[in-house]
Amino acid sequence: MKHATFFAGVRTSAQLFDGRLTPGQVAGMEEILSAWEASGLTDLRWLAYMLATAFHETGRAMQPVVENLNYSAAGLRATFPKYFTAAQANSYARKPEKIANRAYANRIGNGSEASGDGWRYRGRGLVQITGRDNYRTYGIEGAPDTALEPKTAVRIMFDGMVHGRFTGKKLSDYLNSKSADWVGARRIINGNDKAEDIARQAYAFHDAILDAHRS
Repeated sequence: MKHATFFAGVRTSAQLFDGRLTPGQVAGMEEILSAWEASGLTDLRWLAYMLATAFHETGRAMQPVVENLNYSAAGLRATFPKYFTAAQANSYARKPEKIANRAYANRIGNGSEASGDGWRYRGRGLVQITGRDNYRTYGIEGAPDTALEPKTAVRIMFDGMVHGRFTGKKLSDYLNSKSADWVGARRIINGNDKAEDIARQAYAFHDAILDAHRS
């Protein structure tokens, strides 16, 4: 793949970067492209969908990020309705550490709210792995900030999306020799959240990837 052609394509795409790339965005995509070229994987749709997932999950930064838990009371009720009553939402609003410790308590391998595991194992990376169980899976339970290192973040994204470690769904379930369900592929990460937007972004990445292979 000619990386310069790929970057020219994504830079000018209205679905993606709309004319400008930062050094951080370029570096993040280079990390993903290099990992792909070393992986032995061949379905270019998978690469496109992983790039689109990183694009969405990092807010276009293409660099590993930490989950933003600075919710208002209304945001808490909308995002975590099972874990906050109206009164609790008012009490916890704009307190990210307290929010994480409550919202992620007693699940995904975490201890109680008082344990601090919710905050310790909040979302990090290119795909926002969350919970002690997921950090243990990738051997970084004792050093969760390792998920913010670019190579580790890319390794986690590839492994989780290719092998179905996040939700039990994997890339080959949706992008295979018989079908191409770009919208349904969002279930690999997070149900149907923004599924159509991410599908459009994946198409745009795929166009740039194909151009880079043709040139």
